[in-house]
Amino acid sequence: MRDGYRVLDVDSHVTPSMEVLHRYAAQPLKDRWEELTPYARKMNSPPGRGHPTTPWHSLRIKPIPYNRIAGQKPDVEKVEKGGAGATEGRVENVSSEICHERIQHDNPHGRLDDMTKEGVDVNVLIPGTWAPGSSALEPFLTTNLYDAYHNYMRDFCSADTKRLKGLFLAPGANIEWAVKEIKRIGKEDWLCAVWPSLPEGLPIDDPDLDPLWEVMNDLHLPIMHHSFFYEPPYFPGYRDIWGNAAIARTAAHPWGAQRSLAYIIAGGILDRYPNIKVGYSETGHGWLPYWLKRLDSQVTYVKGVVPKLKYLPSEYAQQGRIKVCIEAHEGPEMTKAVNDVLGDNCLMYASDFPHPECDWPHSVDNVIKWKGVLGESALRKLLGTNADDYIRH
Repeated sequence: MRDGYRVLDVDSHVTPSMEVLHRYAAQPLKDRWEELTPYARKMNSPPGRGHPTTPWHSLRIKPIPYNRIAGQKPDVEKVEKGGAGATEGRVENVSSEICHERIQHDNPHGRLDDMTKEGVDVNVLIPGTWAPGSSALEPFLTTNLYDAYHNYMRDFCSADTKRLKGLFLAPGANIEWAVKEIKRIGKEDWLCAVWPSLPEGLPIDDPDLDPLWEVMNDLHLPIMHHSFFYEPPYFPGYRDIWGNAAIARTAAHPWGAQRSLAYIIAGGILDRYPNIKVGYSETGHGWLPYWLKRLDSQVTYVKGVVPKLKYLPSEYAQQGRIKVCIEAHEGPEMTKAVNDVLGDNCLMYASDFPHPECDWPHSVDNVIKWKGVLGESALRKLLGTNADDYIRH
């Protein structure tokens, strides 16, 4: 609690090293572990981001470096296995304080201490870019990495499953495995949402995914979409971004969310599966009302390409079926504008902890200061109630 508010952070991160994932991998993956060696990148992380102080290895599938300085001539970008991420060495911590070491890896008790210091009741833990990036690997490697991650999440969250919640990673290239696994572990108390990790070229409304939605609907598990921008599956329009990391990151997050949400609605997923909600994190939130209002128009104006929906796209948000995490830099006025158009049931608090954008341990206090603009009821919903309605407890 913080100043009497229940606080759920729906965008907080773990990035287990390859060393940690190996610890939780089943023997068939360990037997083929050397196939992941080309994707291993040695990391030397600065303090304050929850990593080890000693070198560790991260999976980097095929990152686009985005090296062009704006205003300069473009060059050929070299995309390589195990290459540097597009933000590596280019960002500084917003926070001036140091969180516990290894809280992104194998230190859940330090994580809980850091949450308590900031006044956060629940962390929804989201893996780093290696997770969606792994969708580009051979399906055997993808599914076994995801299995290792689920084993890891079970152990990490066991420190306090009321406060630490994780995602199920559902590989779009192996829906049969995903369905079987969700049926097996979907009721475990650490698991609060499902991240469909779709290989490039697979639309989220493809009917091959229907068995996944069916089991999620039975278990009241929501969809989570977290945006990344420099590893597969690359964001919409990535070929035409002209190589600049700042512009790519600005565009990637809302573009990916907008496309995903449009097809979840237009594809009838929310109509056919009434127990499923959909959430978006690290995408910003100011785009939501204009995108849904535009979609309201287009699904009726462009005849014959969208099945008849029960509601207008904007009405699903007003009902609380669509949830989007805020980004603090968009501020209270933008947040109020979203509430004014769509109602106050669709925005959730998020900090990106412990990534460099997060002003830990002041992120919650910064948003509480928005009370004068948002009002008491809307602030309480933003900080906790809407997320409690979204995640599966």
